[in-house]
Amino acid sequence: MFRTLNQRSLWAITLAAAGILMVTMGARQSLGLFISPMNTSTGLGVASISLALAIGQFAWGAAQPLAGAAADRYGPGRVLVGGLLLLAVGSALTPFMSTSWGLIVSLGLLSAIGSGAGSFSVLIGASSQRLPLPARAAASGIINAGGSFGQFVFAPLLQALIQAIGWIGAMWSLALMVLAALPLVPVVAAPVVGVPKAGAQEAGLWPSVRQAMADNSYRFLNLGFFTCGFHIAFLVTHLPGEVDLCGLPSAVASWALAIIGLFNIFGSLYAGSCVARYRSKYVLFWMYSSRALMVAAYLAAPKTELTFYLFAAGLGFTWLATVPPTAAIVGKLFGVRYLATLFGISLLSHQVGAFFGAYLGGLAWVRLGDYSWMWYADIVLAAAAALSNLPIKEEAVSAAAA
Repeated sequence: MFRTLNQRSLWAITLAAAGILMVTMGARQSLGLFISPMNTSTGLGVASISLALAIGQFAWGAAQPLAGAAADRYGPGRVLVGGLLLLAVGSALTPFMSTSWGLIVSLGLLSAIGSGAGSFSVLIGASSQRLPLPARAAASGIINAGGSFGQFVFAPLLQALIQAIGWIGAMWSLALMVLAALPLVPVVAAPVVGVPKAGAQEAGLWPSVRQAMADNSYRFLNLGFFTCGFHIAFLVTHLPGEVDLCGLPSAVASWALAIIGLFNIFGSLYAGSCVARYRSKYVLFWMYSSRALMVAAYLAAPKTELTFYLFAAGLGFTWLATVPPTAAIVGKLFGVRYLATLFGISLLSHQVGAFFGAYLGGLAWVRLGDYSWMWYADIVLAAAAALSNLPIKEEAVSAAAA
């Protein structure tokens, strides 16, 4: 795949970035499994815990452009180390928090900011600056698949730990798993000699940000990504609650989350290949359209274990597979010099949607007793996201490669 003099180094950077994302995304995408045992243990209530996780969704997104800007300016190494340490500390402190404000600090701020600093914007930005143009689409798919593999591994593992040693022991175990990713950081941050910096901008960071914010294509892209965040945060936070409302065992939720992660591995790799062949805006259109159809099909289906597993498989194929085409459009529009920052802003839009998906889901459960209206909103927003990508002015793949 990587036909350069530094082939082994480029593979190492890509796989190390995928490994870090496996840990940070596996950790944050499995937190919904802790809601019920934490509520039973602390008595804080589902709405209060959902608020902490919703703030975490927003803080994760708010960290992305800041971490991206720091990585663009100082290099990704320090940012990734700081992020992993914050995530580990936040996880370790959570069992000591007995109030809503305590959970907001540990899960909503420390863990979320740490996870954000070790996530897509820094990792994809670092790899894009080190890889030749023909390799970037495939590399972004591989890195994204690492995050999906993390969800596949962490969801059933943490569920088993919760059942075996309790949610407190599982949270402390999670902190140790995060620290185990630290040796991968020097590999991602290592300089690569001989890779051209295609698309580098000389205007400076903040002029480039102002240019992007004034671009209608960038605005349409972020509007669609907002819906993606709403959709994912609602499901990852409240799927365990939906399973419980349907009278099914809690293991169904953990295995459904694992299936989402498993199928998104294939979806991410396929998305990377599609980005190399088709305009990314059309890839995103079909992804968001499929989500609206799958949610509608789920609502019409009987709520059995098989339904949840099939629903998870279908959603999983596009779950985080939106990341490679979204990052590709940002790179096409503005180059890769400040990709970590500009894609970080897109991820902030994603997480504003995630805040509403996580928090409104908790309110719906408390006030209405189910998630029906959230599912209806999800269908409407997914359809709107599909349409919002069509006006983006994106170069054809052949022209961009040239």
